[in-house]
Amino acid sequence: MPRNADLSLLIDAARTAGEIATGYFRAAPEVWEKSDGQGPVTEADLHVNRQLSADLQAARPDYGWLSEETEDGESRQATERQFIIDPIDGTRAFIEGNKDWAHSLAIAEHGEVIAAVVYLPERDALYAAAKGAGATLNGAPIHAASNRQMERATVLSSKLNVKPEYWTNVCPPFKRTFRSSLAYRMALVAEGRFDGMLTLRPTWEWDVAAGALLVSEAGGHATDQRGQPARFNNRHPQVNGMVAAGGIHKDLIEALA
Repeated sequence: MPRNADLSLLIDAARTAGEIATGYFRAAPEVWEKSDGQGPVTEADLHVNRQLSADLQAARPDYGWLSEETEDGESRQATERQFIIDPIDGTRAFIEGNKDWAHSLAIAEHGEVIAAVVYLPERDALYAAAKGAGATLNGAPIHAASNRQMERATVLSSKLNVKPEYWTNVCPPFKRTFRSSLAYRMALVAEGRFDGMLTLRPTWEWDVAAGALLVSEAGGHATDQRGQPARFNNRHPQVNGMVAAGGIHKDLIEALA
C-alpha cells in the first residue's frame, strides 16, 4: 500500500476523531481514573478510540493495532504494518478545558514510522508526514529550528527532566516551557517554534510515534535518550525516553548522564 494512501487515510480519520472529540470537549465529558494508575480517561477517549478502530481497521484489515485505549495483544507482532494510536493525547488538558490536546495517529513498518498525523481540532492545526516526503502543517511545509546555541534555545519539557541527576554536569542553559501533550510538543519542534523537547522516562509508543516522524521529516532528529533511533511495535510498547530537536539535538544527547 503506497505511503501517501496511508497518510490520506490517517488525515481523514483524524478529522473524524476531531468532530467527535470537540463535541465532548464543549460538554464536560464523564471522567474515570484508570485502574493501573495511568491517569484519567474520558468518554471522549473511548468514543474516539472505537471510531478510529472501526474506520482504520476496516480500511486496512491486515494492519496490526496498538492504541492507548485498547487492550494490547500479541497479534500485532505478526503484522508487517501497524497502526499506533493515541485517541486523545493530553487528556488532562482536555478535561481542564485547555486546547492543547491532540489526536496522534501513526503507521509503522518494520519498526519505523512511515505515515503520521497529529491533529489539534481546537487549534485547527493538522500536522502530517509521510516518510521521505517531508512534514506539513495544514498543507504547508514545516522545518525544525537550525539554532545550535543552547543558551538561546527553548525546550519543551516537564520540571522532572531538568533535575541534576539526568545530566552529566549541569542541565544546559536552555529555557524550559511545557505543553500537556507529548505529540503536540513534538509537532511544535517539527514546526520550528521550539528548539527541542525531551522526556527522560520510559515512554509509551502511542505518545511519540507520530511526532517522531514529523520531527525527522522536518529535518530534525527524534531519538531515545541515548541518541539511538526509536523503534516501534515493540512487544512491550515503550521506548527509552525521547529527545527531539533541530540543531541542538547532538548537544542535548551529549549532555545527558
